[in-house]
Amino acid sequence: MAARGATAPHPGHRAHQAHPSDHQPLAERLRPRTLGEVIGQQHVLGPGMPLRLAFESGRPHSCILWGPPGVGKTTIARLMADAFDAQFISISAVLGGVKDIREAVERAEAARDGLMQQRTIVFVDEVHRFNKSQQDAFLPHVESGLFTFIGATTENPSFEVNSALLSRAAVYVLQPLSEADLKQIVALAQAENALPAIESVAIDRLVAYADGDARRLLNTLETLAMAAMQEKLADITDAWLLKVLGERMRRYDKGGEQFYDTISALHKAVRGSDPDAALYWLVRMLDGGADPRYMARRLVRMASEDIGLADPRALRLALDATEVYERLGSPEGELALAECVVYLAVAPKSNAVYKAYNAARAWVKQDGTRPVPMHLRNAPTKLMKQLDYGKGYRYAHDEEGGFAAGENYLPEGMPAPGFYQPVERGMEIKIAQKLRELQTRNARADTVAPGLGGGSNVADSASD
Repeated sequence: MAARGATAPHPGHRAHQAHPSDHQPLAERLRPRTLGEVIGQQHVLGPGMPLRLAFESGRPHSCILWGPPGVGKTTIARLMADAFDAQFISISAVLGGVKDIREAVERAEAARDGLMQQRTIVFVDEVHRFNKSQQDAFLPHVESGLFTFIGATTENPSFEVNSALLSRAAVYVLQPLSEADLKQIVALAQAENALPAIESVAIDRLVAYADGDARRLLNTLETLAMAAMQEKLADITDAWLLKVLGERMRRYDKGGEQFYDTISALHKAVRGSDPDAALYWLVRMLDGGADPRYMARRLVRMASEDIGLADPRALRLALDATEVYERLGSPEGELALAECVVYLAVAPKSNAVYKAYNAARAWVKQDGTRPVPMHLRNAPTKLMKQLDYGKGYRYAHDEEGGFAAGENYLPEGMPAPGFYQPVERGMEIKIAQKLRELQTRNARADTVAPGLGGGSNVADSASD
């Protein structure tokens, strides 16, 4: 199995061996066998860092490893199993299902109840691909301690992992490997006699092409080694590298920007309302081999983050462009992405929703769990109605203008936070006017029943 991410050992690793495993993929030959051999991720694996402390504690805990492809998620999970002498069960959420989860539970029970009483670590790759019921299937076994759960995901676990499972697992954010990390992997491959000498400029090109992904680098090195062997080359030059790997490698030359710098430039050009610059960076990324589907996802993000309700059509257009690309593919579908980029660049800008969402998240994180007010609670049963669930609720459609003036929809005692502050651009101009009108009506309703304090008291009084 190819190593994921920082999977190369330090110089001299297994140097005493001959080469009985030279037939193995390079990534497997360079896979680290101990934590100290892992390259990169020192912000979580370095001395005194969270994951290192977890290894040293002697007690495994459930966690989610979040990071881009090729940064070491699978490798870290395997090393954790080795460190705790645990049975390692790997499940692919892309290919697996409830049957695989059930089999993992049975194997974990057998290991727990056997003579050796071995621990079990269940590793779920691409855990965000499992649906809610599949993720829920892990919960009772994680809670009972039957096995330790480790999930790997390239997507934000806050959105893709069930809150119940997320609350039972620590989240560790893994970063793309640095240029120095990737160059160290090249050096280790050479120390293993896995490939000939390489010109420094060719190494720079390889590292830029890998873009923080050790798996991509290792696979590319293996391709080069095979090609060099066929041509009986003693050295890999930059010119030969371009010839073997083609036009795509040229686009990642030293004069170009790194992948994340380029996507940052695209995002900032859209935010800065410069359609020409936005088109330039889009084409640079597509020309450099970036996945158009990734680009489409980023455009959807830009529509939400930087335009929002100033022009709600932007989000719909971004989603439509994504669908068009899915149907047409390259190169025809790329025109829809270009159309979307130009529209996003010229659209009115607002980050009011983005700021409001972050403010609400920060509030909820530091605030207590406030109960839902009785008048806002659902009352589907007779018992709930007898307990006053929903009592005093005012049905807005039955009131003047479809608005229950003075009603309160926040928890009792919570001040109006003012998360959302629309800007004076685009459609948010009208939204701001509407909100000011509703605030005025609320204020009038408060003056009708002075001394009652909050809006919810006014609402309850009016409904009584």
